[in-house]
Amino acid sequence: MAVSGPVVWYYVGVDVGTASVRAALVTREGQVKTTAEESVSIWEPQSDHYVQSSADIWSKCCRAVRRVTQGVPKSQVRGVGFDATCSLVVLDQNFRPVAVNKDGKAERNVVMWMDHRAAEQAARITTTGHRVLSRVGGVMSPEMQPPKLLWLKEATGSLARSLCTLVCKWTYCPTEKWDDSFWTAIGLEDLLENNHSKIGSVTCCPGSPVGKGLTQDAAAELGLDLGTAVGASLIDAHAGGLGVIGADVSGSSLPCKHQPMTSRMAMICGTSSCHMAISQGPLHVPGVWGPYLSAMVPEMWLNEGGQSATGRLIDHVVKGHAAFPQLQEHAVKSGEHVYNYLNRHLSSMSEDSGTPLDLLASSLHVWPDFHGNRSPLADPTLRGMVVGLSLSRTLDDLALLYLATLQALALGTRHILEAMTQSGNDITTLFLCGGLSKNPLYVQVHANATGLPVVLPAQTEAVLVGAAVLGACASCDYSSIQEAMEKMAKVGKVVQPDHELQSFYSKKHSVFLRLHVHQREYMALMNA
Repeated sequence: MAVSGPVVWYYVGVDVGTASVRAALVTREGQVKTTAEESVSIWEPQSDHYVQSSADIWSKCCRAVRRVTQGVPKSQVRGVGFDATCSLVVLDQNFRPVAVNKDGKAERNVVMWMDHRAAEQAARITTTGHRVLSRVGGVMSPEMQPPKLLWLKEATGSLARSLCTLVCKWTYCPTEKWDDSFWTAIGLEDLLENNHSKIGSVTCCPGSPVGKGLTQDAAAELGLDLGTAVGASLIDAHAGGLGVIGADVSGSSLPCKHQPMTSRMAMICGTSSCHMAISQGPLHVPGVWGPYLSAMVPEMWLNEGGQSATGRLIDHVVKGHAAFPQLQEHAVKSGEHVYNYLNRHLSSMSEDSGTPLDLLASSLHVWPDFHGNRSPLADPTLRGMVVGLSLSRTLDDLALLYLATLQALALGTRHILEAMTQSGNDITTLFLCGGLSKNPLYVQVHANATGLPVVLPAQTEAVLVGAAVLGACASCDYSSIQEAMEKMAKVGKVVQPDHELQSFYSKKHSVFLRLHVHQREYMALMNA
């Protein structure tokens, strides 16, 4: 007679990223059993305008969830958690999509996070000097929601519509609620009507059960049971933070081993990057978003630095180089991804020259803000710079420019760390996840440039694990986000810095900081 084993409980994590929706089936111990990915459409109707469709995104969510739960009894799926990019979804009062561009296509109703159409509105909001700006580093970013809302109002003459999310990019404070004087000061007093019904007045902590779980329609479309627990959602980067920052490090020799969670920074690095640090009390860091109470870990304050273009910048630099077709040809022949090939090519260049790999880019310097600076300068007008180019266009030159770009991004992280440290953070260990964390050279350069050990998660899909943590909490299978993080997030590889490179990166960092100073001097000269 066959004896059945214990029933396995599962949670579904859904990550709505920039270019795709991903879903994962995750066990109570944080093991990812299956994953699925569905591409979503992006339109660029004009420069700096990036839009998507909420209907398209939801349909891809449903397909991805059905794929990962295929063959699993519905009763064993205990909860669902969602995260998404911090894009602006525009709906009318009946929750129908509203066009966000002059082309009038209603189905294209999402202003993407990386849409910078509202740069002028963001600058105007910053000039108000309103007190709520202290919670966003003192400067309003065009990637936040107030300037995008103001752009929509000025472009359409109306803001008679409902918006579907309430997140930290809206200047909301859990202890003080909405600051009505801010919305009035920037010309969006429309949002105060009917007790803030357009932007929401009811909030809850991440992972809290939402309503009575999945509705009948949502359950049918996702292929799950009616009432399956749904956790209050997070921005995608914050879900990545949950998937790594709370991992049990008791068996390691990391400097954060006997320190509180506040000694850790979670870096979620993909198309863009976010640098998440938590604290027991509010810390105001100039040029860094926050402090936000309970925005990631309940009852903890969050500061969020970031880089607007990281993976996107690397692709731009590499694919735009004259030697890229040659690189593609070599990579195909060797059966490798282009970045694996580039990493190996740099190792060969290092061995052939007898020069440590990092030092190959000693005379090539990059300022990485091709899409503006999010942190810690909070200046969307800054642009990329490359110093040290020659007339050569070989594969070696492409490899060196790629290396210099990786170093620039790592020095950008160091720049953010320094700003946070000056304001009271004491960070001793980096926890990385996201697509770029799978690039070993990107990881090693970050360790070398910051001088800090880098922890990689045991499960490479840490953002999906973080989303599943929300579902696990909503199901009440764990008593808190902190307990779920500790049990479901696991430490994988630890990458130590090469301390012999400390002097090199100190000099490289000095050059890095001078680049933006020089750029501002050039701007001032041309605008005089």
